[in-house]
Amino acid sequence: MCYNTTKAPAPLGQGKQGPLQWAGREESAMLQTLYTPQGEALTGTPWQVYPRPQLRREGWLNLNGDWEFALSDDTNLPAAWPMTIRVPFCPESLLSGIGRHFDEGSWLFYRRRFSLPAGFTKDRVLLHIGAADQFLDCFVNGQPVGSHAGGYEAMTFDITEALLPENTLVLRVRDDLRSHVQPYGKQVIQRGGMWYTPVSGVWQTVWLESVPRPYIRKLDIRTDTRRAVIDTGDDSLEGTVTVDAPEGQLTVPLQKGKAVVEPLSPRLWSPEDPFLYPFTVKTATDRVESYFALRQISVRKIDGHARLCLNGKPYFFHGVLDQGYYSDGLFTPAAPECFEKDILAMKKLGFNTLRKHIKVEPEEYYYQCDRLGMVVFQDMVNNGDYDYIRDTVLPTVGLQRRRDKQMHRDAETRAAFLAGMKATVNQLKSHPCILCWTIFNEGWGQFDSSAAYHTLRSLDDSRIINTVSGWFRGGESDLDSRHIYFGPWRLKAGKKPLVLTEFGGCCLAVKGHIFNPDKAYGYSTAETPADLQRAILRLYTRYVLPAAEKGLCAAIYTQLSDVEDEINGLVTYDRRVEKLAPGPMAALAARLQRAVQPRQQND
Repeated sequence: MCYNTTKAPAPLGQGKQGPLQWAGREESAMLQTLYTPQGEALTGTPWQVYPRPQLRREGWLNLNGDWEFALSDDTNLPAAWPMTIRVPFCPESLLSGIGRHFDEGSWLFYRRRFSLPAGFTKDRVLLHIGAADQFLDCFVNGQPVGSHAGGYEAMTFDITEALLPENTLVLRVRDDLRSHVQPYGKQVIQRGGMWYTPVSGVWQTVWLESVPRPYIRKLDIRTDTRRAVIDTGDDSLEGTVTVDAPEGQLTVPLQKGKAVVEPLSPRLWSPEDPFLYPFTVKTATDRVESYFALRQISVRKIDGHARLCLNGKPYFFHGVLDQGYYSDGLFTPAAPECFEKDILAMKKLGFNTLRKHIKVEPEEYYYQCDRLGMVVFQDMVNNGDYDYIRDTVLPTVGLQRRRDKQMHRDAETRAAFLAGMKATVNQLKSHPCILCWTIFNEGWGQFDSSAAYHTLRSLDDSRIINTVSGWFRGGESDLDSRHIYFGPWRLKAGKKPLVLTEFGGCCLAVKGHIFNPDKAYGYSTAETPADLQRAILRLYTRYVLPAAEKGLCAAIYTQLSDVEDEINGLVTYDRRVEKLAPGPMAALAARLQRAVQPRQQND
C-alpha cells in the first residue's frame, strides 16, 4: 500500500495556523496517569534498535526524537510550529509530550531538519517510516517524495533526488475515524469499555538508510522442517548465502535471486527450543543479515480428532489475547524491551502463544517472539462498521450462522481491508513465530469469507488460516474457531481442528494501577489475587482440560494486560504488577500438553 506518487500530493503552500481546538472528554478528570517503568525512565532518542530485524544492513540513521509539530485545517504548511512531539509516539500518548487527540480530519504536520553523516551515501538514500495512521504525504526540501494509505504498514520512499547538504523533512498526516473505510482496529472517537483511545500520526520509527545499486530489496523466507527457501524477488541478483548452523558454516549459491538451504542435522524451532539460524546474503554490491527457523504447523488425525501439530507432533497452543496497548505510549511501548518483558511474563505463566489482536506490531515484536519462543496467531486489522446488536448480542445468545457474501458490501471498504491484509502478510510472513493468520473477528467488517480465505491462501500457503474467529462461520477455513464468555460451554470437535480463540476475561482491580477508577470492563470479578488465580484455574480444569482431551487444540485467554477500562489482564496496564503466581499456571500448562498427546497412532 506504499507508493511513490506519479501524481503529486497537494503541494505544501504556506498557510496560517488552523483554528482547530483540542478534543476534550468529560471524563478526562477522572482518568489516571500511568507510566510503565520504561516510560518513566525514558530519556534521549527512543527506539534505537534496528527497525527491520530480518533485513539488516550496515549504516542507518535514526530520526526518532523531538520534531516540530503543528496542525492545520487544510493541506498548507503551517505558518507557526507551536508544539514539539517525541517521535515515534502518537500525539494522544503521554510519551509524545502532547497527550491530546485532535479533531477528526485534522492535518497533522511533523518537521525536522537533518544532514547526512560523511560517508553515509552509497548510491540511493531511502526514508523508512514504520507506520503512520492513516494517510501520509512526505516532502523533502519542499518536494513531494511519496504518499501512503493505511495505518499499520511500513512505507519506504526514495528521497535521493530531493536531497541537499542541509535538509528539511515534512510529514503531513491525516486520520479520520468518522470513516470506517481504512482498517482502524480497536480505536474509537469516544473510548470506553472494549474500545480504546484513538491513535493518529506517526507511531513507529522514522529512519534513513543508504543502499547501493542494485540492492537487496526484500527477503521472503519460507521454511519447513528440512529446508529454507530464501527469495529476494529479484532474479538478476547473484551471490552467496552463508548460514551459521550448529554443525558449522554452510554456504550455498544465490542464483536468480533465490537460495535453498538444507542443514545436515535440522534443529527445529519451538517455544521450548526457539533455535534461529543466522545467515548473511552477499551480492556483488550489497550485504544484508537475517535469520530463519525450521518449523512447520500441520493438521493430523490423532485418536479420532483433527489435531494441530507443531513439527509433526500434537501440540496444545496455550495462549493469551494481546491487544498491544501500553498506558503511556498507547500503540507504541516506551522501549523495545517492553515486548521482551511481556513475552517473558507470559512464558513464566506457562503460555506458549499470543493472539495479536486486531493490530500489527513493529517487526521488533515478532523478532522477540522468534527469539524467545512465543507462537503468534496474527489477526488482520478490522475495518467496516461494528453493530452491537448484530456483532455482539445476537451471537452471544447463539445466532452465529449467517451467510456473509452480502455483508459489508461497500466496495471501497472491502478493497481497503484486502489491501491491508495483503500488506500485513507480505510484511510479516518470514517470521517463524507466526503460525496462524486470522482474517475476521466476531462478524465485525466480515464479508465473503471464502473469497478472503482464498486470497490469503494465495499469499501464504504455509500456515493455518482462521477465517472467522468467533461468530459467523460457514465459509472456508482451516479451523473451527469459537468464543465463549457467557452461557454453556458447547465445544464439540468435528472435522476441523477446534480452537477456542477467546474466553475468560476475569477481572482484578489493582489499587494504584487503574486507568479509570470509576468504570471497569470485563466478564467476571475477583476481589484478591488468590480469588483470580482460583477462578482462572477453575475455568481451565472444568472446561478447557476436558475439551483438550476430546479434541480442542488451542485456547486463548483474555487477556495479557489491562487496557484502559478493561481490568481483565494478567498484568496491569502499566506493566508494574503481575497478578498470578507462576507455579500453578506452569503446572496447568504441562497438563494441557499431556491432554493432547496420542493414546494411539492414527495417520
